[in-house]
Amino acid sequence: MASRTNQRVLLGFALLCAAALPYAHYSGLSAAESPAQAPVAAANFPVATAARLAGDGKQTRFILDLDQTISFRATTLADPYRVVVDVPQVNFQLAPGTGAGRGLVKAFRYGLVMPGGSRIVFDLTGPAKITNSYVLDAANGQPARLVLELEEVDRAAFVQTPAAENRPELRPTMSATPPATAPATGDPAQQKPGAPSDGRPVVVIDPGHGGIDNGTQSSGESEKNLVLAFGLALRDRLEKAGKYRVVMTREDDTFIPLNDRSKVARNLNAALFVSIHADALPKAEGDAQGATIYTLSDKASDAEAQRLADAENRADAIAGFNLAEEPTDVADILIDLTQRETRTFSNRFAHLLMSEMKTTVRMHKHPLKSAGFRVLKAPDVPSVLVEIGYVSNKGDLEHLVSEGWRSKAVGSMAQAIDTFLAKRIATAGASN
Repeated sequence: MASRTNQRVLLGFALLCAAALPYAHYSGLSAAESPAQAPVAAANFPVATAARLAGDGKQTRFILDLDQTISFRATTLADPYRVVVDVPQVNFQLAPGTGAGRGLVKAFRYGLVMPGGSRIVFDLTGPAKITNSYVLDAANGQPARLVLELEEVDRAAFVQTPAAENRPELRPTMSATPPATAPATGDPAQQKPGAPSDGRPVVVIDPGHGGIDNGTQSSGESEKNLVLAFGLALRDRLEKAGKYRVVMTREDDTFIPLNDRSKVARNLNAALFVSIHADALPKAEGDAQGATIYTLSDKASDAEAQRLADAENRADAIAGFNLAEEPTDVADILIDLTQRETRTFSNRFAHLLMSEMKTTVRMHKHPLKSAGFRVLKAPDVPSVLVEIGYVSNKGDLEHLVSEGWRSKAVGSMAQAIDTFLAKRIATAGASN
């Protein structure tokens, strides 16, 4: 018992030290240090040219037209009811508006979930089973096709449906030679601290959404693209100054699960984690504009903050991941104390960021809010989520696509990071 108590004390002490220090050694590469990537030959990827649904609320068929046959794996998920189809990386060249529901399908979406892998996710109206799934070769002037057939069942039958991995007909062997992709530089969520470091603080920038998860959309613009452009611009600004090692959770149109995003910061002992998003207000709730800065709290600061947190926390479900929570290691009072200190640092940075940003960009009428965002739950890394504007607001959207506006906003954010980390470095130095 005493040994277990000592282990907890040591773990809590280590986390407290990590929260107090502005930087640590890490093994991740900044963008400037990453190996040059070979261009991806897009022509090597299968091309999807059309997708459609047919049927009714009892039986529904999905058909995807392709320029070549592909392997696939299909499975069902509950709470919410979904069908997930994994395929090798596909170049989706589908008509605008593709994804509307019919029959047993409320809607479907598609996109990249990892380099070399794409996914199609179907939101179902209720429990259903996959009765048949197959790929047809091109023949008689018709393209190759992936076909999925669904049938309505009750929940009891749905629960008893074998998982895909136990149904060989639903898991054709994935191609042994996948399409050519750029060489991987390693999974940032798996990178561990310990490699030689030059002592600079690590700043993790997290562009939200990506891949199959578009985020909010308006007038042909997707949140995932807007925040990636902003995140890359912020990275370039910080790296140009040379004060920090900057790590991106994603640098392209790839989906990263929420827990993996915060793991990047924790595994690199980051001094700061900044998640970038762009909100949209439902038409029924009126209009809103301006940037908002969110920190973590157990209780949302207002109804809008709760709505946003609920929406952002559904990202894994949107991408077709199982919603079972990962086990938490926050089970000790010492770790809870670390979280409290980290939240204090997060709140300090949020106020600094607001003070800088309000001099250059339009802020929301209530610019500082808090809620239970999963992506901000690293217990030992100061973290904020910044909604840089509303894609649902015409004026904000014009700013979000403007390089001039982006440059000003990035400049104010970089200044806030400078001020925050300078104070933390000075505080840490004074305490040593």
